[in-house]
Amino acid sequence: MTSSWRVETARGGVAALLQSSPTEERTVRFLEPEDRAVVLGSTQPESHVDRVAAARVATQVLRRRSGGGAVLVGPGQVLWTDVVIPADDPLWTADVGRAFWWIGELWAAALAAAGLAGGQVWRGGLVRTAWSDHVCFAGLGAGEVTAGGAKVLGLAQRRTRAGAHFQCAVPIVWDPAALLALMALDDIVRTGAVVELAGVAMGVGTDIAAKLAPAFLDHLP
Repeated sequence: MTSSWRVETARGGVAALLQSSPTEERTVRFLEPEDRAVVLGSTQPESHVDRVAAARVATQVLRRRSGGGAVLVGPGQVLWTDVVIPADDPLWTADVGRAFWWIGELWAAALAAAGLAGGQVWRGGLVRTAWSDHVCFAGLGAGEVTAGGAKVLGLAQRRTRAGAHFQCAVPIVWDPAALLALMALDDIVRTGAVVELAGVAMGVGTDIAAKLAPAFLDHLP
């Protein structure tokens, strides 16, 4: 426990980690995948993925319960953290967009403490691009953090009567070619997309990633 927060670490296959049920109390859960998967947003068409290409490199195709585009999840790929607050928590906000702001500020502070200063928390509306329906990090949503114009935190949210479940992803490595290789795209379109997406996000690297979890806990409200 950290103050009023339950802190957990879960390791296992991506499918099992996605199915793990959040508690109904303040919880931070660091998720450490032991295999690879393309994780689609809740409403993203499965036709976006080339299952043959994914199977060729032992990558599952899975779906999360929150929205957004696809994320490539695997060992050393992203720092994946779930944060849960109950509906009666002081951090709860009825406005779905504003509900992300506090957690974005928390991650920006943690990133600065870990060595990546200058993070900016987006408080505007959803910014869509030509690729944001396909790739999570290609768009920008409320509470998400950028550094030098590149996204360093992706957020998604699932709300129930019990509370809010935030799914947070910080890229350790940003390699759009690896994800786009698994998407159902024409080769010419794919080549152009790799160029377009090269600068939309940034991997924080292993050194900063190693410091992020303790920094995040240090800044919990």
